[in-house]
Amino acid sequence: MAFIDTTELDELRRKMLNFARSQLNDDALAEDTVQEALAGAFKNSDSFNRSSHFRTWVFAILKNKISDALRQRYRQPESESFDDDCKDCGSANDQYFNSNGHWQDEHRPQRWGAADNLVHNEQFWRVFDTCLEVLPADQARAFMMREFVELSSAEICEALELSTSNLHVLLHRARLRLRDCLAKHW
Repeated sequence: MAFIDTTELDELRRKMLNFARSQLNDDALAEDTVQEALAGAFKNSDSFNRSSHFRTWVFAILKNKISDALRQRYRQPESESFDDDCKDCGSANDQYFNSNGHWQDEHRPQRWGAADNLVHNEQFWRVFDTCLEVLPADQARAFMMREFVELSSAEICEALELSTSNLHVLLHRARLRLRDCLAKHW
């Protein structure tokens, strides 16, 4: 692929590996999945029509490979299980809300202007990636499975051995933390 140099490829591979590790929670499987995605991208590089960024195209391939790996895991459950108890699931996140359930003034969401334009802003995505990396692992994994890999709630609950309510709490807290991080750094 003449349109990407080795430095860019190394950086892309690192980001892909971080993403795959967060989703699969298995270093060897993450390595294999990234390798398969990159091999597929190289093999089918002539089908890359440049209507999107190369990174977006390769990550779409990676998402499909991760989905395949997770679905394979459903069919062959591992002996390891996750703790059903969520550490912070018992109480509401009081730092954001008052006793009536309303936003506290210092945590009230602010308008970002034309949010649709942010999709095409590379600086925004760098900040977003950084914010995502500092999320607690369980929240990041659930968020990425839902929003990036686009698994259903039932699939995520089965993969992580969570109840639906625990999943919703994890997703809610991940979104709050991402919003807070983006508000501070973007």
